[in-house]
Amino acid sequence: MIVQQILKLKASNDVITVPPGADVSHVAEILATRKIGTVVVSSDGKTILGIVSERDIVAEVARNGNVCLIAPVEAIMTKAVQCCKCAESADSVLERMTTGRFRHMPVVEGDEMVGLISIGDVVKARLMQLAAEKDALEGMIKGF
Repeated sequence: MIVQQILKLKASNDVITVPPGADVSHVAEILATRKIGTVVVSSDGKTILGIVSERDIVAEVARNGNVCLIAPVEAIMTKAVQCCKCAESADSVLERMTTGRFRHMPVVEGDEMVGLISIGDVVKARLMQLAAEKDALEGMIKGF
C-alpha cells in the first residue's frame, strides 16, 4: 500500500494550517476543538514552515509555564518537518514515524502539501490490507 491510497481512505484531506504568528493558545484551542493532534504552520496553506503538535505545547508549558501561550507558534514549532510523497510505501512511512517518535506526516508533491497522514491512518490501512490478504488466503485454502 502507498501513501496515495491512504489519503483516498481518509474522510477528508483537509489539512488544518495556522500562520506562523498565531498565538500558541489559539493553536491549543484549534487542537482541542477539532480533536486533532497537529497543525501545520504555513503562510499560504501549501508551503510547510513547521508543524506543532499537542506534545510540543505541553513540553513548552512544562519548560516555561503558561507565558508561552501568548508566544507566536513559530517560537515552538518543529522546523525540520519529516514529509513523505504520495508514491511512498506505507511500511516506509510507518518505520519513519516509529523511529522518529512522531505521529503526523505531511504529504508533499513538488513543493506543495497535498495532505497529512497520521500513524493511525497508516495502521488502519495496513490492517485493512492484512485482512484482505487473510481473506484471500482463506479462500485459496478452502477452494473458493
